[in-house]
Amino acid sequence: MTDAPKPTPSTSQVDPRLLEILVCPLTKGPLQYDRAAQELISESARLAYPIRDGIPIMLVDEARKLDG
Repeated sequence: MTDAPKPTPSTSQVDPRLLEILVCPLTKGPLQYDRAAQELISESARLAYPIRDGIPIMLVDEARKLDG
């Protein structure tokens, strides 16, 4: 039995169907998927929600504030 490799940000994928239905929990607005950063971006809230092991973390307290 071999161990499966642990997903890395470059290999973790978010289900496209999930991306279609997710909205910003703060503004209820649309999100943009940043594959390179593994984040979901809410332009209206100026927040970036992290994606960990392919799972979006949709908590405002876990989100990174965007500059500008």
